[in-house]
Amino acid sequence: MYVKICGIRRQEDALLAAEVGPDAIGLLVGQKHNSPDFISATVARDISRALPPSVEAVLVTHVEDVDELERLLQESEITTVQLHSEIAPSSVESLRGRLPHLKIFKSVSVISADSVAYPEAFKKLVDGFVLDSINLATNQVGGTGKTHDWSVSRQIVMRYPEVPIILAGGLNSENVRSALECVRPFGVDVNSGTKAADGFKDPRKMEAFIIQAKHEQSS
Repeated sequence: MYVKICGIRRQEDALLAAEVGPDAIGLLVGQKHNSPDFISATVARDISRALPPSVEAVLVTHVEDVDELERLLQESEITTVQLHSEIAPSSVESLRGRLPHLKIFKSVSVISADSVAYPEAFKKLVDGFVLDSINLATNQVGGTGKTHDWSVSRQIVMRYPEVPIILAGGLNSENVRSALECVRPFGVDVNSGTKAADGFKDPRKMEAFIIQAKHEQSS
């Protein structure tokens, strides 16, 4: 089971996360919507450089402009991007042309049954999808701490079996097993469910999440 811990802001949190065995960490760079977790591309680069080879750094961004995306990726030296925006398929294709070795994940805001068709335009352009919650009232397109209708996410997983699909949105150590059983995704992505009261990462919550998510793989 692929597990990503998102919203890392400090090198010490990245190293603590790496100790409990995630496959990737998410570094939020290029903010357009409400979130307390964004950092600069240079901070993301320094955190990425400190990671062991077993943990992949993912640049998570709201940016849609291809020139700016290319600049952020080059500045951060990160080779995997999660496009957490309503970027056009043509822009994704352009980014792929400029950076052919880039691994690209595209977010899908799971709102209703209509969301099932959304990935269709991107499925040949990306390496995977991240199914996430959205909170229009707070202008949050991720990191909401809220779950969505997992039955819709399950439909998306079934419709696009050829593309790795990662489930996000309000996951924590207490509900991730149920989420995996319902959705059967390729992986899971957690942010708010691993935060301490100060907004930074809680090592115990990260470890508990990893144990629950990885245990599902062998059960």
